[in-house]
Amino acid sequence: MSGQAMDLGTRERANPTGVLEEMKRLAVEQLGGVPSALYAPVAEALDDAARRAGLIQIRRGDHIALLNLRQRNAGYVMRYRQLIAQGFEDFRALPNRSRNGQPLGLVEDRHLGFHYAGQKLAESIGQRYVRQLEMLDQRLETLARDLGANSSSNPIGATRLAGAFLATFHDADLPETLRPLLFRQYEHELSRVLGDLYGRINTLLAAAGYGLSQTASPAAQAADGATVAPAAAHARPESPDVDAMERFGELRAMLHAWRDGSSESAPAGAAATGGPRRELRSAEVISVTSLLQRDGIEPYARALAGAGSLADAIRNQLSEGARRLGLDPDQTRIGAHENDAIDLVGLLFESLFQTHAMLDRARRVYARLVLPYVKVALSDDGLFLRRDHPARRLFDTITEACEGNDGATPQDRELLERAAGIAQRIVADYNEDIEIFALASAELEALLDQQRKRVDLLEKRAAEAVHGKERLLQARLQAGAALNQRLRTPLTEAVAEFLVEHWQHHLLQTLLREGRESPKHADVLALADALIVVDTLAAQARGGVVADRLIALQPAIVECLVACGHDEHGANDWLAGVVRALAQPDLPRMVRNLPPPVVADDDSEQGALRVVGGHAGLDFDPDVAQRMRLLAPGEWLRLLDQQGEHVAAKVAWTSPLSGRFLLVNRRGARVLVASAEQLAALVAEGRLVAGTEQAPFDEAMRQMRARLNRAVGQN
Repeated sequence: MSGQAMDLGTRERANPTGVLEEMKRLAVEQLGGVPSALYAPVAEALDDAARRAGLIQIRRGDHIALLNLRQRNAGYVMRYRQLIAQGFEDFRALPNRSRNGQPLGLVEDRHLGFHYAGQKLAESIGQRYVRQLEMLDQRLETLARDLGANSSSNPIGATRLAGAFLATFHDADLPETLRPLLFRQYEHELSRVLGDLYGRINTLLAAAGYGLSQTASPAAQAADGATVAPAAAHARPESPDVDAMERFGELRAMLHAWRDGSSESAPAGAAATGGPRRELRSAEVISVTSLLQRDGIEPYARALAGAGSLADAIRNQLSEGARRLGLDPDQTRIGAHENDAIDLVGLLFESLFQTHAMLDRARRVYARLVLPYVKVALSDDGLFLRRDHPARRLFDTITEACEGNDGATPQDRELLERAAGIAQRIVADYNEDIEIFALASAELEALLDQQRKRVDLLEKRAAEAVHGKERLLQARLQAGAALNQRLRTPLTEAVAEFLVEHWQHHLLQTLLREGRESPKHADVLALADALIVVDTLAAQARGGVVADRLIALQPAIVECLVACGHDEHGANDWLAGVVRALAQPDLPRMVRNLPPPVVADDDSEQGALRVVGGHAGLDFDPDVAQRMRLLAPGEWLRLLDQQGEHVAAKVAWTSPLSGRFLLVNRRGARVLVASAEQLAALVAEGRLVAGTEQAPFDEAMRQMRARLNRAVGQN
């Protein structure tokens, strides 16, 4: 993170012979298995082509030739490994050989097609890895001079690798139709390992002191970061605003105060024995980070799970990596700027996991990304200054894919698998080219766009479900109130039972289907009122009037009973019972006292965060409740459930009936339905935070700043 230029070419260099041997070991180890991986995919391609064409027999010769190759595989693998190793021996032993001297010389006419395909393969590899090969060629020139040789060919360059393939299979009987499949698969298998191999060898040479010369091409210098200031290496047309730079400066000042106040180690410039230690240059720390980038992630996963500090885990791993590269940790130390980068990334990831619901699979995805983000932070402050930084955008998109994702649905599992695959690709391909983050972010964003449409549909369904239940609850309350009002008159048991058991349900259905202002609603209310009048007339022994009115009410009573589930016979039986009761003026009549209606939402799907009922007895600040009423759909909150887990919740819908808010998670599933007063009560309990940043990176930075501010204030 320092702005000074880094020149590894001027440092004391390691033994060139030992460096070359280590390069050879890495190359043979990573390339040696390529021939064995060719046959199965080629066989599948042959089968697919034959099935599509319906010509199984035409490719029979290809299958036989491929079978012969498989039977001789051990010999081909040994020959290929020897050719790779021989490239390094030629580099050391043949100083006067031309730089382009390769096994792609004059050939017989019958082999011209084979060798022409080899030349096309070399061109393809060279174009694909041009920047890394430029860096490697520059460093190998310096290594060749230290070996006392003239500039020799790159032992793992594009031409050498194509030549190794040709020489390996030069005596194989390959049909014309099989050759292009083998070449294509060879190029594909190389693409799996070459990015990693070139990155490791460039890192090895840089750490050994073989930096780029001052005449290196600008592209190579920018990719390597060894002759260009880190901030310039990834310059963008956009520049961070002054306010962002000031805030970042304040954050670093708090970071230094926090680190100075919490450090219990010896002074930074002294070793355990009391002697001074050399401060590692940024390029050296980046080289060590590159070396470790593809190693195990367990130390970071444990730290993200809460077992210790992530920044300390990063430093411990870097110390071990430096030892592997011959940089004795007892004689060297990480500088202040590099420590800033490590602490910032460590606190950033920890803050994200403290405020976002990240499950085990997500933890492993982020553990894999720790060192790539450290490497970005070491070379580019823009990660913390610019909202449009590619690594920052990827951080946000991966969080959206992973937060609260337990893989319960095929779509959720696809998101997790894609996020894990992108993290692995960043680890494999990131070599100071920041655009890999932009490409990965765009890929995941495309999948998230598809998922967002599904989430929108789930949110609408959740809103419809809540709205339906609120309408049902409102209708129950209205029907219950209408019933209680009519039961204040003393009634026979038969009439009262009819009103309680059947008429109330019929009224509820009418309210839901027709509405309170409908003529049907008025007719149902009129039925109850008319029946109560008939009961009163029956008590006065006015049998003739009672009979006439019952005959007039019969269609409405039967309709009510049928609507409640009775067939016509059952409805007539009920009506006959009412008639018998009303025919007896002396039957006792009384006022019914009904239990209070159920007004709570009894849905159990809301789990531990379910908040229902009124706000009587809630402890909340009226001003906070007023702010809660102003929440609009699309705003994000952060909830803490009873298990202590953080849940990101979005306001998806506001009820037009009750004013309650429907909150959903990133998957579109309902988290909470609550009123403004209930949300204010959650704020008072410390279980809800409003006004959080929508972007996870911004929210993690906000939490980091708050954490450092608290820690510095306590020192």
